[in-house]
Amino acid sequence: MMRSMFAGVTGLRNHQIKMDVIGNNIANVNTVGYKKSRVTFQEALAQTMRGASAPQNARGGTNPLQVGLGMTIGAIDTIHTPSSLETTGNMTDLAIEGDGFFVVTDGQERYYTRAGNFGFDEEGNFVNTSTGYKVMGWQNAQSKTPQNISTIT
Repeated sequence: MMRSMFAGVTGLRNHQIKMDVIGNNIANVNTVGYKKSRVTFQEALAQTMRGASAPQNARGGTNPLQVGLGMTIGAIDTIHTPSSLETTGNMTDLAIEGDGFFVVTDGQERYYTRAGNFGFDEEGNFVNTSTGYKVMGWQNAQSKTPQNISTIT
């Protein structure tokens, strides 16, 4: 009895997480650069009550007798499918097609974003207008070290 209750509770708990992810997708429908997420499930554990048997004599084999003991979240995936581009009227706004990210920095750390709402600050730095983080880029194709894009000449 407890085993069946535990399996049911894990299903309810994990489907609540799926509903949370769906709610987050709906809440972020107008968020710049947001991509949807999905939940995948997997079996948590199975108890083998009787093992499988191989075919012998004139009889075929038998499958194992297993009881599932619930489920768990396998993964919460971010789906980067392309969507339609929108015109913003701002010449400095950019968009990414595919799985890439913009690299921005606060001067200490690098961050990755799909939000392409950019502009120039009062010092002439190319920045993300939401955070003020400076946009980074490469001076040439051979360079592997991102630099502040406003220092590139």
